[in-house]
Formats: sequence, structure tokens, C-alpha cells
Amino acid sequence: MMSSDSEKITINLGYVDLGRIDLLVRDGFYQNRTDVIRTAIRNLLDRHDEALKGSTARKALDLGLCRYDRADLERAVAAGQRLHIRVLGLASIAADVPPDLADRAIGSVEVLGALQASPAVKAVLKDRTV
Repeated sequence: MMSSDSEKITINLGYVDLGRIDLLVRDGFYQNRTDVIRTAIRNLLDRHDEALKGSTARKALDLGLCRYDRADLERAVAAGQRLHIRVLGLASIAADVPPDLADRAIGSVEVLGALQASPAVKAVLKDRTV
């Protein structure tokens, strides 16, 4: 089951690795394949936690969920400023943001994780998305 705070990914695994995962599930260590893989990824990220924190700080990334609505973008335009979106997690641009407003208000986008925006807004920002 996917929640709204997750992104679906696809991976290819060798048959032996997949069989070993199935064995862990069958023997009751995990509920399903997804549970095994999610746990393995979290353990890996925990092992590299200090390096990740340092990198996040050096790159001045906002961590977590960052939402930008129409009012946020209109305020930036009114102030003569452009937003530079730098997020580790999820950056979400509201569905009611028209492409021309995004074009005027957003100077750059760097998202390590996922960017949620309408296809039209993503198209306008394509050339300034890292």
C-alpha cells in the first residue's frame, strides 16, 4: 500500500536474491517483499546518516515536505524575487499554479526525492531543474 508521502520505484533483482527475500517472508521475518526492501534501505541510510546530514547541510537543502501554493508564488513575484527550490524529500507545487506564474516566480529547482507539479508546470521548469 502506497501512502501519499511515498514514491513508487521499480528495481531489478537477481533470482537468488529474490528467492532469499521470499524465504525471509515465508519464515515470518517480514510481512512481504516490500517490507524487506524498505527495511534494508532504511538500515543502509541509517549507516550513512552522518554523511547524509553533512551533505544536506553543505547543499543547503530543505528537508522533508515543502509545499508551494499559488499565494507563495504570487508573493515572490510581487516582491520582485524568484524562488530557488532546494529540497531533499518532496517538493509539491499546488495544482492551481498556472505555468506562467511558475515561470515568473521560480528561478531554479533541485529536488532529491520527488517533485509533484502539473505536467505543464514541470514543462515550464524543465530547463531550470537540476
